[in-house]
Amino acid sequence: MDKSSGSSPSNQFRKFLPVLSIALLCLAIVPSFAFGYDLEGRVKEHTLDNGMKILVLEREGAPIFAAHMVFKVGSVDEVSGHDGAAHMLEHMLFKGTTTLGSKDWSREKPLFEKVIALGNALDKLKRAGADKEKIKIATAKLKKAQAEQKKYVVSESYSRIYSAAGGVGFNAGTSKDTTTYIIRLPANKFELWAKIESDRMKDPVLREYFAERDVVMEERRRSYENSAGGKLYERYLASAFIGHPYGRPIIGWESDIALLPYPEVMRFLKAWYVPSNVVVAVVGAVKFEDVVKTMEKYFGDIPAGKLPDRVITEEPRQGGERRVDVEFDASPTFIMGFHKPVYPNEDEIVFEVINYILSSGRTSRFDQEIVRKKKVAISIGAWTGPGDRYPNLFSISGDPVPPHTTKDVEDAVWEELEKLKTEPVSSDELRKVINNVEAGFIRGLVSHYGMARLLTHYEVMTGDWRNITHEIEKIKAVTPDDIQRVAKKYFTHNNVTVATLVKKKNEKTK
Repeated sequence: MDKSSGSSPSNQFRKFLPVLSIALLCLAIVPSFAFGYDLEGRVKEHTLDNGMKILVLEREGAPIFAAHMVFKVGSVDEVSGHDGAAHMLEHMLFKGTTTLGSKDWSREKPLFEKVIALGNALDKLKRAGADKEKIKIATAKLKKAQAEQKKYVVSESYSRIYSAAGGVGFNAGTSKDTTTYIIRLPANKFELWAKIESDRMKDPVLREYFAERDVVMEERRRSYENSAGGKLYERYLASAFIGHPYGRPIIGWESDIALLPYPEVMRFLKAWYVPSNVVVAVVGAVKFEDVVKTMEKYFGDIPAGKLPDRVITEEPRQGGERRVDVEFDASPTFIMGFHKPVYPNEDEIVFEVINYILSSGRTSRFDQEIVRKKKVAISIGAWTGPGDRYPNLFSISGDPVPPHTTKDVEDAVWEELEKLKTEPVSSDELRKVINNVEAGFIRGLVSHYGMARLLTHYEVMTGDWRNITHEIEKIKAVTPDDIQRVAKKYFTHNNVTVATLVKKKNEKTK
Protein backbone atom coordinates (compact mmCIF):
# COMPACT_ATOMS: atom_id res chain seq x y z
CA MET A 1 0.00 0.00 0.00
CA ASP A 2 1.02 3.58 -0.41
CA LYS A 3 2.78 4.36 2.83
CA SER A 4 3.24 8.03 2.16
CA SER A 5 -0.40 8.93 2.21
CA GLY A 6 0.54 12.53 2.17
CA SER A 7 -0.44 13.95 -1.17
CA SER A 8 -3.99 14.81 -1.99
CA PRO A 9 -5.25 13.87 -5.46
CA SER A 10 -5.74 17.52 -6.24
CA ASN A 11 -6.63 18.92 -9.63
CA GLN A 12 -4.86 16.60 -12.02
CA PHE A 13 -3.96 19.22 -14.60
CA ARG A 14 -1.48 20.70 -12.13
CA LYS A 15 0.39 17.41 -12.19
CA PHE A 16 1.16 17.44 -15.89
CA LEU A 17 4.41 18.89 -17.17
CA PRO A 18 3.94 20.87 -20.37
CA VAL A 19 6.45 18.97 -22.45
CA LEU A 20 5.91 19.43 -26.16
CA SER A 21 7.35 16.05 -27.14
CA ILE A 22 4.86 14.27 -24.87
CA ALA A 23 2.00 16.29 -26.28
CA LEU A 24 3.01 15.34 -29.81
CA LEU A 25 3.26 11.70 -28.82
CA CYS A 26 -0.22 11.87 -27.35
CA LEU A 27 -1.58 13.38 -30.53
CA ALA A 28 -0.29 10.39 -32.39
CA ILE A 29 -1.97 7.80 -30.18
CA VAL A 30 -5.11 9.46 -28.77
CA PRO A 31 -8.28 9.54 -30.90
CA SER A 32 -9.35 12.81 -32.44
CA PHE A 33 -12.10 13.25 -29.85
CA ALA A 34 -9.42 14.39 -27.40
CA PHE A 35 -9.40 17.98 -28.56
CA GLY A 36 -13.18 17.94 -28.75
CA TYR A 37 -13.31 16.86 -25.12
CA ASP A 38 -15.95 14.32 -26.12
CA LEU A 39 -15.90 12.51 -22.81
CA GLU A 40 -19.57 13.13 -22.22
CA GLY A 41 -20.39 10.94 -25.19
CA ARG A 42 -18.13 8.12 -24.05
CA VAL A 43 -18.30 7.89 -20.27
CA LYS A 44 -21.31 5.95 -19.02
CA GLU A 45 -22.59 6.03 -15.47
CA HIS A 46 -24.82 3.99 -13.25
CA THR A 47 -25.89 4.30 -9.62
CA LEU A 48 -26.80 1.20 -7.64
CA ASP A 49 -29.91 1.29 -5.48
CA ASN A 50 -27.68 1.60 -2.40
CA GLY A 51 -26.11 4.78 -3.77
CA MET A 52 -22.80 3.49 -5.14
CA LYS A 53 -21.78 5.53 -8.20
CA ILE A 54 -20.12 3.71 -11.12
CA LEU A 55 -18.36 5.41 -14.05
CA VAL A 56 -17.28 3.35 -17.05
CA LEU A 57 -15.15 4.31 -20.04
CA GLU A 58 -14.93 1.55 -22.61
CA ARG A 59 -11.69 1.38 -24.60
CA GLU A 60 -10.42 -0.92 -27.27
CA GLY A 61 -6.85 -2.11 -27.36
CA ALA A 62 -4.96 -4.14 -24.79
CA PRO A 63 -7.29 -6.44 -22.80
CA ILE A 64 -6.82 -4.71 -19.46
CA PHE A 65 -8.74 -2.33 -17.21
CA ALA A 66 -8.00 0.05 -14.37
CA ALA A 67 -10.30 0.34 -11.38
CA HIS A 68 -10.31 3.27 -8.98
CA MET A 69 -12.45 2.99 -5.86
CA VAL A 70 -12.61 6.32 -4.03
CA PHE A 71 -14.28 6.87 -0.68
CA LYS A 72 -15.12 10.48 0.12
CA VAL A 73 -13.50 10.35 3.51
CA GLY A 74 -10.05 11.36 4.66
CA SER A 75 -8.24 12.83 7.61
CA VAL A 76 -10.42 15.95 7.44
CA ASP A 77 -13.35 13.84 8.66
CA GLU A 78 -11.66 12.54 11.81
CA VAL A 79 -12.63 13.39 15.36
CA SER A 80 -10.07 15.58 17.11
CA GLY A 81 -7.97 13.46 19.45
CA HIS A 82 -8.27 10.48 17.13
CA ASP A 83 -6.18 11.88 14.29
CA GLY A 84 -4.84 9.21 11.94
CA ALA A 85 -7.98 7.05 11.94
CA ALA A 86 -8.52 7.31 8.16
CA HIS A 87 -4.92 6.39 7.39
CA MET A 88 -4.91 3.59 9.98
CA LEU A 89 -8.08 2.14 8.49
CA GLU A 90 -6.52 2.15 5.04
CA HIS A 91 -3.69 0.01 6.41
CA MET A 92 -6.09 -2.32 8.18
CA LEU A 93 -8.21 -2.97 5.11
CA PHE A 94 -5.28 -4.88 3.63
CA LYS A 95 -5.51 -7.42 6.46
CA GLY A 96 -8.31 -9.43 4.92
CA THR A 97 -11.76 -10.72 5.82
CA THR A 98 -13.15 -13.84 7.44
CA THR A 99 -12.48 -15.71 4.18
CA LEU A 100 -9.24 -13.99 3.10
CA GLY A 101 -6.21 -13.69 5.33
CA SER A 102 -6.97 -16.62 7.64
CA LYS A 103 -5.99 -20.28 7.56
CA ASP A 104 -9.01 -21.14 9.68
CA TRP A 105 -11.28 -18.30 10.80
CA SER A 106 -13.25 -20.49 13.20
CA ARG A 107 -10.06 -21.06 15.17
CA GLU A 108 -8.59 -17.62 14.62
CA LYS A 109 -11.72 -15.70 15.67
CA PRO A 110 -11.51 -16.33 19.45
CA LEU A 111 -7.81 -15.48 19.38
CA PHE A 112 -8.53 -12.31 17.40
CA GLU A 113 -11.15 -11.26 19.93
CA LYS A 114 -8.74 -12.00 22.77
CA VAL A 115 -6.06 -9.80 21.19
CA ILE A 116 -8.51 -6.94 20.76
CA ALA A 117 -9.68 -7.22 24.37
CA LEU A 118 -6.13 -7.32 25.74
CA GLY A 119 -5.00 -4.48 23.48
CA ASN A 120 -7.91 -2.29 24.53
CA ALA A 121 -7.19 -3.05 28.19
CA LEU A 122 -3.52 -2.15 27.75
CA ASP A 123 -4.47 1.13 26.09
CA LYS A 124 -6.76 1.91 29.00
CA LEU A 125 -3.92 1.36 31.47
CA LYS A 126 -1.61 3.64 29.49
CA ARG A 127 -4.20 6.41 29.28
CA ALA A 128 -4.76 6.17 33.02
CA GLY A 129 -1.03 6.45 33.71
CA ALA A 130 -0.84 3.05 35.39
CA ASP A 131 2.43 1.98 36.98
CA LYS A 132 5.11 0.38 34.84
CA GLU A 133 4.73 -3.10 36.33
CA LYS A 134 1.03 -3.31 35.40
CA ILE A 135 1.78 -2.11 31.88
CA LYS A 136 4.64 -4.62 31.59
CA ILE A 137 2.39 -7.52 32.59
CA ALA A 138 -0.42 -6.40 30.26
CA THR A 139 2.05 -5.99 27.37
CA ALA A 140 3.38 -9.51 27.88
CA LYS A 141 -0.16 -10.94 27.81
CA LEU A 142 -0.91 -9.07 24.59
CA LYS A 143 2.27 -10.27 22.87
CA LYS A 144 1.55 -13.87 23.83
CA ALA A 145 -1.99 -13.65 22.43
CA GLN A 146 -0.70 -12.00 19.24
CA ALA A 147 1.76 -14.85 18.71
CA GLU A 148 -1.05 -17.39 19.10
CA GLN A 149 -3.27 -15.60 16.60
CA LYS A 150 -0.45 -15.13 14.08
CA LYS A 151 -0.32 -18.91 13.55
CA TYR A 152 -3.59 -18.58 11.64
CA VAL A 153 -2.87 -15.35 9.77
CA VAL A 154 -2.07 -15.39 6.05
CA SER A 155 -0.17 -12.21 5.19
CA GLU A 156 -0.48 -10.27 1.93
CA SER A 157 -3.55 -12.23 0.79
CA TYR A 158 -4.82 -9.52 -1.57
CA SER A 159 -1.44 -8.96 -3.18
CA ARG A 160 -0.93 -12.68 -3.77
CA ILE A 161 -4.32 -13.16 -5.40
CA TYR A 162 -4.06 -10.07 -7.57
CA SER A 163 -0.47 -10.84 -8.61
CA ALA A 164 -1.42 -14.38 -9.58
CA ALA A 165 -4.25 -12.92 -11.69
CA GLY A 166 -1.87 -10.59 -13.54
CA GLY A 167 -2.65 -7.49 -11.54
CA VAL A 168 -0.29 -4.52 -11.33
CA GLY A 169 -0.30 -1.27 -9.40
CA PHE A 170 -2.32 -2.63 -6.49
CA ASN A 171 -2.21 0.22 -4.01
CA ALA A 172 -4.09 2.58 -1.75
CA GLY A 173 -3.65 6.07 -0.41
CA THR A 174 -5.20 8.35 2.17
CA SER A 175 -5.42 12.09 1.62
CA LYS A 176 -7.01 14.95 3.51
CA ASP A 177 -10.22 14.43 1.51
CA THR A 178 -10.41 10.85 0.27
CA THR A 179 -9.20 7.28 0.56
CA THR A 180 -8.46 5.49 -2.71
CA TYR A 181 -7.93 1.84 -3.69
CA ILE A 182 -6.53 1.08 -7.14
CA ILE A 183 -5.55 -1.85 -9.35
CA ARG A 184 -4.97 -2.73 -13.00
CA LEU A 185 -5.98 -6.21 -14.14
CA PRO A 186 -6.61 -8.28 -17.28
CA ALA A 187 -10.09 -7.57 -18.60
CA ASN A 188 -11.30 -11.11 -17.88
CA LYS A 189 -10.55 -10.62 -14.18
CA PHE A 190 -13.13 -7.92 -13.54
CA GLU A 191 -15.43 -10.29 -11.70
CA LEU A 192 -12.53 -11.35 -9.48
CA TRP A 193 -11.93 -7.68 -8.61
CA ALA A 194 -15.62 -7.15 -7.80
CA LYS A 195 -15.74 -10.25 -5.63
CA ILE A 196 -12.63 -9.30 -3.63
CA GLU A 197 -13.44 -5.62 -3.17
CA SER A 198 -17.08 -6.21 -2.23
CA ASP A 199 -15.94 -8.76 0.35
CA ARG A 200 -13.54 -6.16 1.73
CA MET A 201 -16.46 -3.74 2.19
CA LYS A 202 -18.85 -6.30 3.62
CA ASP A 203 -16.71 -8.39 5.91
CA PRO A 204 -13.38 -6.78 6.89
CA VAL A 205 -11.35 -8.15 9.77
CA LEU A 206 -8.96 -5.63 11.27
CA ARG A 207 -6.54 -8.31 12.38
CA GLU A 208 -3.10 -7.46 13.79
CA TYR A 209 -4.41 -4.03 14.71
CA PHE A 210 -2.02 -3.20 17.53
CA ALA A 211 1.02 -4.52 15.65
CA GLU A 212 0.05 -2.43 12.60
CA ARG A 213 -0.40 0.61 14.79
CA ASP A 214 3.26 0.25 15.77
CA VAL A 215 4.12 0.07 12.05
CA VAL A 216 2.27 3.33 11.44
CA MET A 217 4.09 4.94 14.36
CA GLU A 218 7.41 3.99 12.78
CA GLU A 219 6.18 5.34 9.46
CA ARG A 220 5.49 8.65 11.18
CA ARG A 221 8.99 8.78 12.65
CA ARG A 222 10.53 8.02 9.27
CA SER A 223 8.38 10.34 7.16
CA TYR A 224 7.93 13.27 9.52
CA GLU A 225 10.10 13.30 12.64
CA ASN A 226 13.24 12.17 10.78
CA SER A 227 12.48 13.88 7.49
CA ALA A 228 13.32 17.55 6.95
CA GLY A 229 10.68 18.01 4.26
CA GLY A 230 8.01 16.08 6.13
CA LYS A 231 8.57 17.94 9.38
CA LEU A 232 8.61 21.33 7.66
CA TYR A 233 5.40 20.66 5.74
CA GLU A 234 3.63 19.38 8.85
CA ARG A 235 4.54 22.49 10.85
CA TYR A 236 3.64 24.72 7.91
CA LEU A 237 0.11 23.34 7.70
CA ALA A 238 -0.32 23.42 11.47
CA SER A 239 0.60 27.12 11.42
CA ALA A 240 -1.55 28.00 8.40
CA PHE A 241 -4.69 26.25 9.69
CA ILE A 242 -5.43 27.01 13.33
CA GLY A 243 -9.07 25.89 13.26
CA HIS A 244 -9.71 23.76 10.18
CA PRO A 245 -8.62 20.08 10.28
CA TYR A 246 -6.45 20.59 7.16
CA GLY A 247 -3.87 21.66 9.75
CA ARG A 248 -3.66 18.13 11.16
CA PRO A 249 -1.32 15.56 9.58
CA ILE A 250 -2.91 12.76 7.57
CA ILE A 251 -0.89 10.15 9.44
CA GLY A 252 -1.93 11.67 12.77
CA TRP A 253 -0.03 13.20 15.67
CA GLU A 254 2.31 10.89 17.54
CA SER A 255 0.27 10.90 20.76
CA ASP A 256 -2.94 10.07 18.86
CA ILE A 257 -1.40 7.19 16.90
CA ALA A 258 0.17 5.66 20.02
CA LEU A 259 -3.23 5.07 21.63
CA LEU A 260 -5.60 5.26 18.66
CA PRO A 261 -8.53 3.14 19.91
CA TYR A 262 -9.59 0.08 17.93
CA PRO A 263 -13.29 0.92 18.59
CA GLU A 264 -12.78 4.38 17.05
CA VAL A 265 -11.32 2.91 13.85
CA MET A 266 -14.23 0.47 13.66
CA ARG A 267 -16.67 3.35 14.18
CA PHE A 268 -14.94 5.27 11.39
CA LEU A 269 -15.23 2.24 9.08
CA LYS A 270 -18.94 1.73 9.72
CA ALA A 271 -19.72 5.43 9.43
CA TRP A 272 -17.91 6.30 6.21
CA TYR A 273 -17.32 3.08 4.20
CA VAL A 274 -20.85 2.88 2.87
CA PRO A 275 -21.97 2.63 -0.79
CA SER A 276 -23.36 6.16 -0.95
CA ASN A 277 -19.91 7.51 -0.08
CA VAL A 278 -17.94 5.77 -2.83
CA VAL A 279 -17.32 6.35 -6.53
CA VAL A 280 -15.88 3.59 -8.73
CA ALA A 281 -14.33 4.29 -12.12
CA VAL A 282 -13.56 1.43 -14.51
CA VAL A 283 -11.57 2.26 -17.63
CA GLY A 284 -10.38 -0.20 -20.26
CA ALA A 285 -11.42 -3.19 -22.32
CA VAL A 286 -14.73 -3.75 -20.57
CA LYS A 287 -18.39 -3.48 -21.53
CA PHE A 288 -20.64 -1.14 -19.60
CA GLU A 289 -23.48 -3.64 -19.38
CA ASP A 290 -21.16 -6.36 -18.02
CA VAL A 291 -19.67 -3.99 -15.46
CA VAL A 292 -23.11 -2.93 -14.19
CA LYS A 293 -24.33 -6.53 -14.03
CA THR A 294 -21.27 -7.63 -12.07
CA MET A 295 -21.39 -4.64 -9.72
CA GLU A 296 -25.07 -5.31 -9.02
CA LYS A 297 -24.24 -8.93 -8.25
CA TYR A 298 -21.44 -8.27 -5.77
CA PHE A 299 -22.07 -4.79 -4.39
CA GLY A 300 -25.83 -4.42 -4.77
CA ASP A 301 -26.72 -6.15 -1.51
CA ILE A 302 -24.55 -3.91 0.68
CA PRO A 303 -26.85 -1.75 2.85
CA ALA A 304 -26.89 1.90 1.82
CA GLY A 305 -26.12 3.19 5.29
CA LYS A 306 -26.58 6.76 6.49
CA LEU A 307 -23.64 9.12 6.34
CA PRO A 308 -22.85 11.22 9.42
CA ASP A 309 -23.17 14.99 9.15
CA ARG A 310 -19.93 16.57 7.97
CA VAL A 311 -19.32 19.18 10.65
CA ILE A 312 -16.07 20.98 9.87
CA THR A 313 -14.72 24.03 11.66
CA GLU A 314 -14.39 26.98 9.29
CA GLU A 315 -10.89 28.45 9.23
CA PRO A 316 -11.01 32.02 10.61
CA ARG A 317 -9.67 34.86 8.49
CA GLN A 318 -5.93 35.03 9.02
CA GLY A 319 -5.53 38.75 9.62
CA GLY A 320 -1.75 38.86 9.94
CA GLU A 321 1.48 37.32 8.74
CA ARG A 322 2.50 34.04 10.40
CA ARG A 323 6.04 32.67 10.54
CA VAL A 324 7.49 29.50 12.01
CA ASP A 325 11.08 28.24 12.09
CA VAL A 326 11.67 24.49 12.09
CA GLU A 327 15.05 23.33 13.33
CA PHE A 328 16.59 20.42 11.46
CA ASP A 329 20.09 19.39 10.44
CA ALA A 330 19.53 19.82 6.71
CA SER A 331 19.94 22.35 3.92
CA PRO A 332 17.72 25.42 4.32
CA THR A 333 14.41 25.59 2.50
CA PHE A 334 11.06 27.28 3.00
CA ILE A 335 7.37 27.08 2.21
CA MET A 336 5.09 30.09 1.97
CA GLY A 337 1.37 29.96 1.31
CA PHE A 338 -1.78 32.02 0.93
CA HIS A 339 -5.31 31.05 1.87
CA LYS A 340 -7.61 30.74 -1.13
CA PRO A 341 -11.05 29.41 -2.12
CA VAL A 342 -11.82 26.19 -3.98
CA TYR A 343 -14.47 25.02 -6.46
CA PRO A 344 -17.08 26.32 -7.15
CA ASN A 345 -15.57 29.76 -6.43
CA GLU A 346 -14.41 31.14 -9.79
CA ASP A 347 -11.16 32.46 -8.29
CA GLU A 348 -9.99 28.85 -8.07
CA ILE A 349 -9.78 28.76 -11.87
CA VAL A 350 -7.69 31.92 -11.89
CA PHE A 351 -5.27 30.30 -9.48
CA GLU A 352 -4.90 27.44 -11.96
CA VAL A 353 -3.70 29.95 -14.55
CA ILE A 354 -1.42 31.71 -12.07
CA ASN A 355 0.10 28.38 -11.11
CA TYR A 356 0.98 27.68 -14.73
CA ILE A 357 2.42 31.14 -15.25
CA LEU A 358 4.62 31.02 -12.17
CA SER A 359 5.86 27.46 -11.96
CA SER A 360 4.95 25.22 -14.87
CA GLY A 361 8.12 24.14 -16.62
CA ARG A 362 11.35 25.78 -17.72
CA THR A 363 9.63 28.74 -19.35
CA SER A 364 7.73 29.66 -16.18
CA ARG A 365 8.43 32.95 -14.42
CA PHE A 366 9.90 31.37 -11.32
CA ASP A 367 12.32 29.26 -13.31
CA GLN A 368 13.30 32.03 -15.70
CA GLU A 369 13.63 34.86 -13.17
CA ILE A 370 14.56 33.27 -9.85
CA VAL A 371 16.50 30.17 -10.89
CA ARG A 372 18.16 31.22 -14.15
CA LYS A 373 18.41 35.01 -14.14
CA LYS A 374 18.87 35.90 -10.45
CA LYS A 375 20.37 32.50 -9.57
CA VAL A 376 19.16 32.66 -5.99
CA ALA A 377 17.33 29.30 -5.98
CA ILE A 378 18.27 25.78 -7.02
CA SER A 379 14.62 24.96 -7.57
CA ILE A 380 11.26 26.52 -6.86
CA GLY A 381 7.68 25.47 -7.44
CA ALA A 382 4.06 26.09 -6.56
CA TRP A 383 1.01 23.95 -5.90
CA THR A 384 -2.40 24.09 -4.23
CA GLY A 385 -3.49 21.96 -1.32
CA PRO A 386 -3.48 20.23 1.06
CA GLY A 387 -6.99 19.27 -0.01
CA ASP A 388 -9.69 20.35 -2.43
CA ARG A 389 -12.97 19.91 -0.54
CA TYR A 390 -12.49 23.02 1.58
CA PRO A 391 -10.66 26.35 1.16
CA ASN A 392 -6.97 25.59 0.87
CA LEU A 393 -3.57 27.19 0.21
CA PHE A 394 -1.59 28.37 -2.78
CA SER A 395 1.86 27.24 -1.68
CA ILE A 396 5.35 28.07 -2.92
CA SER A 397 8.55 26.29 -1.92
CA GLY A 398 12.15 27.06 -2.79
CA ASP A 399 15.71 25.92 -2.07
CA PRO A 400 18.35 28.69 -2.05
CA VAL A 401 21.67 28.52 -3.89
CA PRO A 402 24.52 29.13 -1.40
CA PRO A 403 25.45 31.71 -0.25
CA HIS A 404 21.90 32.98 -0.81
CA THR A 405 19.34 32.52 1.95
CA THR A 406 15.70 31.55 2.11
CA LYS A 407 14.95 35.24 2.64
CA ASP A 408 16.62 36.04 -0.71
CA VAL A 409 14.38 33.50 -2.43
CA GLU A 410 11.30 34.73 -0.59
CA ASP A 411 12.06 38.32 -1.61
CA ALA A 412 12.40 37.19 -5.22
CA VAL A 413 9.03 35.42 -4.99
CA TRP A 414 7.36 38.57 -3.68
CA GLU A 415 8.77 40.50 -6.65
CA GLU A 416 7.11 38.06 -9.04
CA LEU A 417 3.83 38.22 -7.14
CA GLU A 418 3.89 42.01 -7.26
CA LYS A 419 4.36 41.87 -11.04
CA LEU A 420 1.13 39.88 -11.30
CA LYS A 421 -0.63 42.69 -9.47
CA THR A 422 0.76 45.58 -11.49
CA GLU A 423 1.61 44.23 -14.97
CA PRO A 424 -1.06 42.60 -17.15
CA VAL A 425 -0.15 39.12 -18.39
CA SER A 426 0.45 39.10 -22.14
CA SER A 427 -1.78 37.29 -24.59
CA ASP A 428 1.18 35.09 -25.60
CA GLU A 429 1.66 33.93 -22.01
CA LEU A 430 -2.03 33.17 -21.62
CA ARG A 431 -1.98 31.24 -24.88
CA LYS A 432 0.89 29.15 -23.54
CA VAL A 433 -1.19 28.30 -20.49
CA ILE A 434 -4.04 27.06 -22.67
CA ASN A 435 -1.64 24.93 -24.70
CA ASN A 436 -0.26 23.41 -21.51
CA VAL A 437 -3.73 22.69 -20.17
CA GLU A 438 -4.73 20.92 -23.38
CA ALA A 439 -1.49 18.94 -23.43
CA GLY A 440 -2.13 17.91 -19.85
CA PHE A 441 -5.66 16.89 -20.68
CA ILE A 442 -4.42 14.66 -23.49
CA ARG A 443 -1.85 13.06 -21.23
CA GLY A 444 -4.59 12.30 -18.76
CA LEU A 445 -6.48 10.45 -21.48
CA VAL A 446 -3.62 8.20 -22.50
CA SER A 447 -3.54 5.72 -19.62
CA HIS A 448 -6.46 3.85 -18.14
CA TYR A 449 -5.08 4.70 -14.72
CA GLY A 450 -4.90 8.44 -15.45
CA MET A 451 -8.40 8.55 -16.87
CA ALA A 452 -9.90 6.63 -13.95
CA ARG A 453 -8.15 8.96 -11.55
CA LEU A 454 -9.51 12.05 -13.30
CA LEU A 455 -13.05 10.71 -13.39
CA THR A 456 -13.18 9.80 -9.70
CA HIS A 457 -11.42 12.98 -8.61
CA TYR A 458 -13.83 15.33 -10.35
CA GLU A 459 -16.89 13.29 -9.41
CA VAL A 460 -15.93 13.27 -5.73
CA MET A 461 -14.54 16.80 -5.45
CA THR A 462 -16.94 18.74 -7.66
CA GLY A 463 -19.96 16.44 -7.77
CA ASP A 464 -19.74 15.87 -11.53
CA TRP A 465 -16.98 14.23 -13.59
CA ARG A 466 -18.02 16.44 -16.54
CA ASN A 467 -16.21 19.31 -14.87
CA ILE A 468 -13.01 17.82 -16.28
CA THR A 469 -13.78 19.47 -19.59
CA HIS A 470 -15.79 22.36 -18.18
CA GLU A 471 -12.74 23.50 -16.23
CA ILE A 472 -10.67 23.74 -19.40
CA GLU A 473 -13.25 26.05 -20.97
CA LYS A 474 -13.25 28.20 -17.84
CA ILE A 475 -9.45 28.45 -17.91
CA LYS A 476 -9.68 29.65 -21.49
CA ALA A 477 -11.97 32.45 -20.34
CA VAL A 478 -9.54 33.85 -17.72
CA THR A 479 -8.39 37.38 -18.55
CA PRO A 480 -5.37 39.50 -17.52
CA ASP A 481 -7.74 41.56 -15.38
CA ASP A 482 -8.83 38.42 -13.53
CA ILE A 483 -5.22 37.58 -12.74
CA GLN A 484 -4.47 41.06 -11.42
CA ARG A 485 -7.65 41.09 -9.32
CA VAL A 486 -6.92 37.72 -7.70
CA ALA A 487 -3.24 38.53 -7.13
CA LYS A 488 -4.14 41.78 -5.36
CA LYS A 489 -6.81 40.09 -3.25
CA TYR A 490 -4.90 37.05 -1.99
CA PHE A 491 -1.13 37.67 -2.31
CA THR A 492 -0.90 39.92 0.73
CA HIS A 493 1.30 39.91 3.83
CA ASN A 494 -1.69 39.56 6.16
CA ASN A 495 -2.69 36.36 4.31
CA VAL A 496 0.69 34.62 4.21
CA THR A 497 2.19 31.84 6.31
CA VAL A 498 5.93 31.17 5.99
CA ALA A 499 7.68 28.08 7.38
CA THR A 500 11.48 27.99 7.19
CA LEU A 501 13.85 25.11 7.79
CA VAL A 502 16.83 26.32 9.80
CA LYS A 503 19.93 24.65 11.16
CA LYS A 504 19.85 23.63 14.80
CA LYS A 505 21.55 26.18 17.00
CA ASN A 506 24.52 25.03 19.05
CA GLU A 507 23.71 25.59 22.70
CA LYS A 508 26.78 26.50 24.71
CA THR A 509 27.05 24.71 28.01
CA LYS A 510 27.99 26.73 31.02
